[in-house]
Amino acid sequence: MAPSLLVSASQILAVDGRGGRRRRLVIANSGGAGTPPKLVTFLGKGGSGKTTAAALAAQYYASEGLKTCLIIQSQDPTAEQLMGCKIGNSLTECTANLSTIKLETSKMLLEPLDRLKKVDAQSNLTQGVLEGIVGEELGVLPGMDSICSVLSLQKLLNFFSTGRSSSQGEFDVVVYDCNNTEEILRLIGATERARSYLRYVRELAEKTDVGRLASPSLLKLIYDAARPNGRSSEVRMSAEIWKEIEQLLDRVSLWFADPSKLACFLIMDPRGSISVSSALRYWGCTIQAGAQICGAFGYAEDPSLMHQEVAEKFLPLSFSALPFLPTDSSADWGKALNSLSQDTKDLLRNKSNQIYPSVSFDTVQKSVTLFMPGFDKSEIKLYQYRGGSELLIEAGDQRRVIKLPPAMQGKVGGAKFIDRNLLVSIR
Repeated sequence: MAPSLLVSASQILAVDGRGGRRRRLVIANSGGAGTPPKLVTFLGKGGSGKTTAAALAAQYYASEGLKTCLIIQSQDPTAEQLMGCKIGNSLTECTANLSTIKLETSKMLLEPLDRLKKVDAQSNLTQGVLEGIVGEELGVLPGMDSICSVLSLQKLLNFFSTGRSSSQGEFDVVVYDCNNTEEILRLIGATERARSYLRYVRELAEKTDVGRLASPSLLKLIYDAARPNGRSSEVRMSAEIWKEIEQLLDRVSLWFADPSKLACFLIMDPRGSISVSSALRYWGCTIQAGAQICGAFGYAEDPSLMHQEVAEKFLPLSFSALPFLPTDSSADWGKALNSLSQDTKDLLRNKSNQIYPSVSFDTVQKSVTLFMPGFDKSEIKLYQYRGGSELLIEAGDQRRVIKLPPAMQGKVGGAKFIDRNLLVSIR
């Protein structure tokens, strides 16, 4: 692979310096160098090759001796064709160190319903109404896919765990091929959004007559059915349960924001301008959702032919190449893995170990800089709430809350968009 195809963060500083632009701050990833992330997913335009990239990544991790699980959330047979094995709705070993599973929401609905029935049978809250529901007759409503996906990922990754002493999951790496990029962005941002809803739901539960009457029983029913930490609501006050739910949301939000645990990679066909533009857009959307992009991949039959200008558009991300694979038959994985460059392997193993901060504060100048690639000035809206302590940034289909340090809280004095950065001054 040509050396110019991978641009490291240290090279970014040199490029910016020669160009006369302001130098960028690059910080180290908290994960150890070369330690693979726990959850890997690929973001890009439909048809850009996300499923192929997911299958290739899963095969690579497995070949490195890591216990790997490939999760498919689609009825599209592409993954089965590539892997050369049937992918069902239960864990199936495909090759050494590699298991696969297909998430089918209609079947995943049965387990949480069964839990609710068992808890309700003990408390008799619904007086037998739940017992009369036949799970197989229930259809899938919009939004259920995301909820069931989180529950399935939790089983494999245990991101509700409270510390190092918690039991580790069965797999070293889980590669998640989601239905589409919009869905995974919703999933990443769900915990942050849920906290806002939770605050108002709790107020309704505690400050209204109906809420005070019904919420304690309903809260305990749902909590005991979910049992996020294997604990029961028995002899626990509602306030304790609310607090634990808030702590769980905080924990999951931090989990998704940690690149050593969740690695999101952009994927594109560098020959297509729409594919490249979509990847840039999803870079900004991922930051808005509360996660980090760890690198970008482009497909190339001959890596030396990849255009340098495409890689430069994604600075300061590391950019590497993946080989084209035929999707009409089982892939020759030995040949495909042998064709991977060392740069590509290092990127998949998280060896770059450098993260570009999406927000930086200058307490002396009282300014906030937000890195917002993929957006232009006309798409960004800025709001301020909570007496000047929070900024709300709207861009694309995502809203992001930035909490200001105490020394910087005040009214917004102005804002300007320069070189993919929104600069906000505080009075």
